[in-house]
Amino acid sequence: MSGNDGAVPGAPDRTPRWGLARVVNDSMRPGLLPGDRVLLGYRRTPRPGDVVVARLPGDVVAIKRASERRTTELGEPGWWLLSDNAEAGSDSRRYGAVSDDDVLAVAIRRIWPLWRRAPVPDSTGA
Repeated sequence: MSGNDGAVPGAPDRTPRWGLARVVNDSMRPGLLPGDRVLLGYRRTPRPGDVVVARLPGDVVAIKRASERRTTELGEPGWWLLSDNAEAGSDSRRYGAVSDDDVLAVAIRRIWPLWRRAPVPDSTGA
């Protein structure tokens, strides 16, 4: 994923409402492909099954699927984040649950390429 993570920690009123991200690898195939551009909602609350942008360990910002609510190793509320293509990406199976504060945005719609413009697909690519 590339682009600015956008969220302003501790200052939701200064966090932009919308943003864009570009998919850069195969971890979210078949639904999202390298080069796809995705519209983000920074003020949306994730739900299980949503595609989100999150800060992973090592300050890597990535697009992942919010699978379920879990508690982090520090006891904080968080999310279990998964790649749709497990063979091509690192996710919570490697890093553990990601805290709520590190889930930065919810992916709303693929906007590029134009011929693939549609709501962000589920894990089957539908």
